Amino acid sequence: MNQKLFFMLLGILVIPLFIGNSYGQITSGGFGDSPFERDFGDVKFLDAYFGTLNQKIEVEAGDSNVPFTVVFANVGTQDITGIKGQLSLPFGFSASDGPGSIIKADSDSNSLAGETFHLTFFVNIDKNVNIQQYPGTVKVDYSRLRESGVRTAFEDFDFKVTGDSVINVRALEPFLTSLRTNNVVIEIANDGTAPISSVDIVASNTQTERASTTSSTTNVENVVILESNWDVGNIEPKSTRHLTATVYVPEGLKDDTLRIPLSISYYNAHGDQHVISKIVDFYIKGLIELTIFNVDVIELSGTQMVIGEIINEGNEDGLFGFVSLEPRGDSNIKPNTQFIDEIEVDAPVPFNIPIEFDGEPKYGEHDITITVRYKDSVRDELFVIEDVTILVNEPSNDDESGLDSTMIIVPVVIAIAVGIYVMRRRKKTTIDASD
Repeated sequence: MNQKLFFMLLGILVIPLFIGNSYGQITSGGFGDSPFERDFGDVKFLDAYFGTLNQKIEVEAGDSNVPFTVVFANVGTQDITGIKGQLSLPFGFSASDGPGSIIKADSDSNSLAGETFHLTFFVNIDKNVNIQQYPGTVKVDYSRLRESGVRTAFEDFDFKVTGDSVINVRALEPFLTSLRTNNVVIEIANDGTAPISSVDIVASNTQTERASTTSSTTNVENVVILESNWDVGNIEPKSTRHLTATVYVPEGLKDDTLRIPLSISYYNAHGDQHVISKIVDFYIKGLIELTIFNVDVIELSGTQMVIGEIINEGNEDGLFGFVSLEPRGDSNIKPNTQFIDEIEVDAPVPFNIPIEFDGEPKYGEHDITITVRYKDSVRDELFVIEDVTILVNEPSNDDESGLDSTMIIVPVVIAIAVGIYVMRRRKKTTIDASD
C-alpha cells in the first residue's frame, strides 16, 4: 500500500517534465509565449514634424537646412542620458551637410523618467518633392543612469511636406473719393502652396487698436468703416477670396493716403493658429460732381448757338474739359466740340456751340446729347452725359443787314458829290482871279 502511494506521488512530480510551458508562466526577459505579451522599452515615439520644439513650420520643395523635430517620451523607470539619433528619410530628403551624409542629432540634456525629450535634425528638401505624406524611421541611442552599455530603439513614423502659405492683400480699386461713401473690395490671396482655413479678418480702426500698430496709420480714425470683421473661410493655394467694406472719407483727407491695418487669423496646414498683420493702402481723390443746366438755343450774329452752363459741386477742379454736341434720333445737326479747360468748384462754366446742319437745315425740335469730358487729379477720364431737346428756329431775314448797307453807301455818295462841288468852286475862283 505504501509502495502504491509512493509511485502515485512520483508520477505527479514527473508529469511537468513532459508537458510544455504553461500560458500563465512568465519567462525571463518578457512575457514568453503569453497571448498578452508586451515588449516595453524606455523610449516611445510621440510626434515628428518640420520645425522646432515650440513651433511647427510650413515647408515646400526646394527648402534647405530645415529643422525636423522628433519628440519622444521616456516611459522607463530610470533616467536616460547620452541621447543620440539618426534619421532615415525617403529619396528626396538629405542631410543639410550634403547628399550622402548621415542625418544626425544629439540631445544636450538628460531625460528624466516619465518626461519627454526631442531630437532636432536639419534636412534639405529636393525641388521635385511633392506635397504629401512620407514614411520615416529614427534610431535613438541612449544609456540608462547607473547602468553600463548603450541601448537602441527604432521607431517608424509618418510626416508631411505641407507646402507654404503666403498671404497677400490688395485693394481692387486703390482710389477713394472724399465727401462720398465708397464701396471697397479687398482681395485676400493665398499665393503659396499650402491651404489655409478658418480665415478671419478684423479691420483695426479704433484708437486702442491703432496704438499697437505702426505710426503710419494715424489717419485711419478719421474715416468711417461700416464693416470691421469678415469671416472669409478657407483659401486654397493659388486662389483668392474677396471681402467688401463701406468707407466714408471726409473732405479733410483729400490728396492723402489712407492706410487700413488688417489683423488676419487663420489655421495653417499643421492645424496651428496664426495671426498676422497686413495693411491696405488707398489714395484719396477729391470729388468732382458736375451738373449741366440751362441748355438753350440763341441766335448770335445770324448764327444759331446751343448754350448752357456747367457747375462743379465737388471739392476739386475738373481738368482738360471738353463739351460735345451730338444728334440723336432723326436730327441732322452736325456733331461739334468746344474746349472749356478747367471746370472750377462752385463757379458756373458757360459753353456755346454753333449749330451746323448735315444737308438742308431742319427747323423745330431736335434731340441732342451734351457730353462733358474731363480728367480728375489722377488723370482718369470721366464723362457727364445729358440728353436734351432743343428748339431751332429759322434765322431772321436780311432786311436789316441791307438797310445797313444803304446807310453806308448814301453818305459815301454825298461825300463824293461834296468833294466834286468843292473842287469845281476852287477851280472857278482861280480862273476869275486870273482875269
